[in-house]
Amino acid sequence: MRLAIDPRDGQISLTLPRRQPLKPALDWVESKRAWIEAALARTAPARPFIDGAILPLRGEDLTLSWDGGPRSVRRDGALLRVGGPVDLAPGRLLRWLRAEALSELEGETRRFAARAGVTIGRVRVGDARSRWGSCSSEGDIAYSWRLILAPPAVLEATVAHEVAHRLHMNHGPDFHAAVVTLLGREPAAERDWLRRHGAGLHAIGRAD
Repeated sequence: MRLAIDPRDGQISLTLPRRQPLKPALDWVESKRAWIEAALARTAPARPFIDGAILPLRGEDLTLSWDGGPRSVRRDGALLRVGGPVDLAPGRLLRWLRAEALSELEGETRRFAARAGVTIGRVRVGDARSRWGSCSSEGDIAYSWRLILAPPAVLEATVAHEVAHRLHMNHGPDFHAAVVTLLGREPAAERDWLRRHGAGLHAIGRAD
């Protein structure tokens, strides 16, 4: 059995083996009440995309502005202006952020792959609940689009981590050595940042 809490919205999920009776499973969940309540207390409150909200973009805090202008998203100093009908602005911003994330992550992935001397398949972005990135044995790499909300050094370290899996499909000493070689530093600070800010980033981005 597996019990998980989505850091984006606090949703609790229970995964059961096949033919597992429900009653014992629910009793087990009840026995985990203290853990559930503690985890929910650590979950950051949802921060939807609304006019005037603060959005951390590439390590900078920008203020969202629904300006009703052209149907575009554009940087204007400390403002991130989103044009078009106001009721469609959050969705337009989300699509823009995902496109920005894909462009930056694909570029960084290809750069690190060339440095490592490995091939990379498809690069894509999604909204995984528990992983910032993943690498398949075929060389396809997927990232959370929310990395665009993290400081550039964190995004870079995550890319180096996934590309290093093209050399070692494990988390052994050789893998960690490859990450350090690719990145040119030990990414302890970036790992710590992701642990401390992960729930907060996952709470950003509702389009309602």
